[in-house]
Amino acid sequence: MVYCKMEEEKEKRESKLDGKLLLFTTLLISICSIIYELMISSISSYLQGDSITQFSITIGLYMSAMGIGSYLSKFMKKKLFDKFVFIEMSVGILGGFSSLILFLANIYTNIYDLIMYILILLIGILVGLEIPILTRIIESNQSNVRKNLANIFTFDYIGGLIGSIIFPILLFPKLGFITTTLLVGSMNLVAAFLILFKYKKHIEKYNTIKWIAILFFILLFVFLLTGGMVAEKIEEGLYRDDIILSEQTNYQKIVMTKHKDDIRLFLDGNLQFSTSDEYRYHEALVHIPMMYAPSHQKVLILGGGDGLAARELLKYKEIEKIVLVDIDKEMTDLCTNDIQIAKLNENSLKNEKVTIINKDAYLFVQENPEKFDVIIIDFPDPNNESLNKLYTNVFYNYIKANMKENGVMVCQSTSPYYAKKSFWCINKTIQTQFQSVIPYHLQVPTFGEWGFNLAFNGEQKRKELSIETKYLTNENIDSLFHFGKDEIVDKETIDANDMFKPTLITYYNEEVQNW
Repeated sequence: MVYCKMEEEKEKRESKLDGKLLLFTTLLISICSIIYELMISSISSYLQGDSITQFSITIGLYMSAMGIGSYLSKFMKKKLFDKFVFIEMSVGILGGFSSLILFLANIYTNIYDLIMYILILLIGILVGLEIPILTRIIESNQSNVRKNLANIFTFDYIGGLIGSIIFPILLFPKLGFITTTLLVGSMNLVAAFLILFKYKKHIEKYNTIKWIAILFFILLFVFLLTGGMVAEKIEEGLYRDDIILSEQTNYQKIVMTKHKDDIRLFLDGNLQFSTSDEYRYHEALVHIPMMYAPSHQKVLILGGGDGLAARELLKYKEIEKIVLVDIDKEMTDLCTNDIQIAKLNENSLKNEKVTIINKDAYLFVQENPEKFDVIIIDFPDPNNESLNKLYTNVFYNYIKANMKENGVMVCQSTSPYYAKKSFWCINKTIQTQFQSVIPYHLQVPTFGEWGFNLAFNGEQKRKELSIETKYLTNENIDSLFHFGKDEIVDKETIDANDMFKPTLITYYNEEVQNW
């Protein structure tokens, strides 16, 4: 009798232990699932642009696929442990190589979208199978269905929270796309191994599944160890020239390439400058507003972390203070300390007149009490929501509040030829806050036709160009203010970019498809 009671107590302890292990497995599954979802959305946004569409499609398709997987699970009645381990291994190998598959599809095929949709569906269906099967396994071992379901969904939601936090804060900034998914795929295989070895007496094809799991794990582990080299090789396929620097910061991917004497800097895959002709862009960006500004004592640069706009400004001896606001400290540190970029910007970021503030430009102009004679806005193109807010009517209202009387502002405004709706949308948006706005443009060989918008907080009177330049002259400046017929649109058909109705990003994403 005593022996029987001891056996019963032992069985209860084992059952309790089993429940905890299965709940831990639920946690791992949920963490991996949300990271796959975020990763595919992020890669598609990085490669294809239009992050709202990419995240919406990925989330919608992924959730639908999970629903399909949940529905299909009702047809699985036998060998649940075998099926669960096999599904977990499949998710691990497919999810683990998802980044690699997407990058290769982008480089070597013209059907990226189709491959992405298939990948989302497959991973989503497999993930949708996991929780229902795991729930039935737990129910078969423990009788309290209400408690078990509550625990499973609690751990499922907690895992989703953990995954959504560690992905943007830890995994992606430190490991990048490819290594992150390989690591997460390994976590799925760890979950499979936990079930495999703890419940081997319940698994009919234990030896077969065990060796497949080991093979999958070795495959992922090998790629995980060489993930950096794999990423470098794939990255080389995305750029024409040799990559001499590649860094993932908390805000963007910085890549620098070199071909002979030409150095190019890319942010998130978008070209920022080429040493062969960047002077054209930066001379137009800086010297045109400086020719209109009555005073040059204090200048604000928003963006411009490469230090090239600051280099042009330092040609004016009367400037007393330049404040450069760039959100990415790693970007400004790189352009301060890298020998090649520092040579190009003539060590402008180390100049005593230059103060670097690493802060969101929107928050800076919202909170800043100081006023400036000239404000130079040198942001990347509005290809995502965080950049789009820096091209809105509300932002330009803050800009005006940061300007002295008779101050001048200039904003890089994309191409009036390749993205004419975007260009004139920016022009119209600035006009909602400034009475006088003048657009101008020039040809930059590596970019094509590029445009800017000047805005005035008072009088507008242009002085003669008085500093040394490579491209601008007093004779060719007038030509910058004339536009061809194919660069002009009917403004009545263009909406301003409102903070609550971001039309600019829609125009830009439409136009960049044909760029």
